[in-house]
Amino acid sequence: MKSILLVAGLVCATSAVAADSPDAREITDPKSLASRSVKDVVPIPIDDLFYTRSVRGGAWSPDGKQIVFATNLTGRDNLWKVASDGGWPIQLVQSDERQSGATWSPDGKWITFEADRGGDEMYDVYAIPSDGGAVVNLTNTPDISETDATWSPDGKSLGIRYKPKASPSTDIAVLDWSTHAIRNLTHEKSADHLWSAMAWSPDGKFIYSTRISAGFTDSDVYQIEVATGNLENLTPHQGEVRIILASVSPDGSTLLVTSDQPGGYPNVAQIDISTKKQTWITNLKWEVTAGNFSPDGKQFTYYVNEDGRLDVYLADVATGHGNKISFPDGLNGAPDAPTPFSPQGGLLLVEHESSTQPSDLWIYDIARRSPRQLTFSAIASLTAAKIPGSQLVHYKSFDDKIISALVWVPFNLQRDGSNPAIVLPHGGPTGQTQDNFSRGIITLVTHGYVCIAPNVRGSTGYGMEFQQANVKDLGGGDLQDEVYAAKFLEGTGYVDPKKIGITGGSYGGFMTLMAIGKTPDVWAAGVEMFGIINWLTMFQHEDPFLQQYEKSLLGDPDKDRAIYEAESPLAYIKNTKAPLLVLQGENDIRVPKEEAEQVVKLLKDLGKPVESHYYRNEGHGFSKRENQIDAMQRQLNFFDRFLKGL
Repeated sequence: MKSILLVAGLVCATSAVAADSPDAREITDPKSLASRSVKDVVPIPIDDLFYTRSVRGGAWSPDGKQIVFATNLTGRDNLWKVASDGGWPIQLVQSDERQSGATWSPDGKWITFEADRGGDEMYDVYAIPSDGGAVVNLTNTPDISETDATWSPDGKSLGIRYKPKASPSTDIAVLDWSTHAIRNLTHEKSADHLWSAMAWSPDGKFIYSTRISAGFTDSDVYQIEVATGNLENLTPHQGEVRIILASVSPDGSTLLVTSDQPGGYPNVAQIDISTKKQTWITNLKWEVTAGNFSPDGKQFTYYVNEDGRLDVYLADVATGHGNKISFPDGLNGAPDAPTPFSPQGGLLLVEHESSTQPSDLWIYDIARRSPRQLTFSAIASLTAAKIPGSQLVHYKSFDDKIISALVWVPFNLQRDGSNPAIVLPHGGPTGQTQDNFSRGIITLVTHGYVCIAPNVRGSTGYGMEFQQANVKDLGGGDLQDEVYAAKFLEGTGYVDPKKIGITGGSYGGFMTLMAIGKTPDVWAAGVEMFGIINWLTMFQHEDPFLQQYEKSLLGDPDKDRAIYEAESPLAYIKNTKAPLLVLQGENDIRVPKEEAEQVVKLLKDLGKPVESHYYRNEGHGFSKRENQIDAMQRQLNFFDRFLKGL
């Protein structure tokens, strides 16, 4: 295993390293980026990338002998299980629908999970015998989404998140295991708040949960009495502060939470339930997220996100001191369903992926400090040595704000200013491009495209001030951050400024539309996936919760109509010069297909070059393998035509 880790670490070498905080980032000289000379490399086939599996989640059986997880080994995200000491995984559930959130009943006899229909995000909770058998739909409510099923300690109930389709709010409810009856514990009256993370007390008398604002800027942790539904706020505070539940100690006395330090940087704290006293564990200017207590209550996990790379820390409860566990750069996390610790506490389940390695489950021996790979997602032809790794860079935007980005440079490029490039805006906008295994980016890079994925203003991971820097300025400063990413690529000496494309999904799709309309001379081609053309029509058709999220970014659609209009690509799309490809799922509740249809009609009416394709039984993003392959092939063909002239 050590040789695997060393190879991953070498391949993911970067031209810049994460600083102690966002304030300490050094500006990267574009000329410092280099294209490695590698013999006998060829473009990686799209099929090879998409037949390389994805692994999501992971939960220990109560006896510690098995782990259940989701993987798309068959082309669909279904449940599989594997022996914790290794072996070939066994498929547990076969379905055309995507499944997630698997967890075992306390007696080990059942596994619950959630699934929607054709990507519509209206989830039901299901159960299947842990040894296999008939699947039982526990909720069966097409117009209500039930998610995050969490077993009570005695196995008689499940805590769930409960959201009617027509409601903006998500509540906490309890599902009776024997009767399947559902009883709401919370009854949220405010349209701009919802209930999220939850955990049971060890005696089963209480559920702890987070009530958070739709803009994700303010939250509290509550104690909910299961018998009565009585609520007690454990974290009263002044102003906007995010306090988010992570887990409950085995003795029921302490909560582990993620809480904002002054300046809006999330850190880890403990809360004494009886006194409500909050004790800080970390104090960093990076994004730190609380994890789980060990079964004996002596240790807990937390995660540090430094510039889009995530590391796992093990901390001592008595001292609060944490140590990073040894894994290569990339995304290192631990599934929390309900805990990454083995029942005996000596092992830790870890998810690892990087720009050159797909997501896999590993088991970390805490005493020996040694990792062991449990799942193997990459097909034989796909080795890390064949993939250009990500490089972390920092550049200044138009107003000297520092922007972080990940850059991928193809092998064997000549620094002659002749090569094509792609800018990759992320979704959200409250999101972040992280150092993950991106099949789309790998396709583009191994076919000769220099790629850059900037974390522009509005991104998470850099403090609340940065996260809110594009509120009521969508497609303003954040678009300029994308433009300056293109300038950075030109500065490397590799890229022809007349051969730069842009592509993204969701908010990245919005940014693609805004870019080609508002800064038309920068871009030679664009591919937008499920992006927004008109914030006003988006508001009319989207999910009620997302209406509240949109308000947090743009204001009230009636009072602030001028902002909605000025920050919609609709106002600028007539100026576009770049040909555009539009890809859209027909069941998307986040960005409904009406947005894509508007884009296509507008550009066709204007006589502009536009192509489109819609995917049946897909929602916000494409989950079925054949659709993923088709969408990627369409993107590559489109960019090859308009950036390479092929």
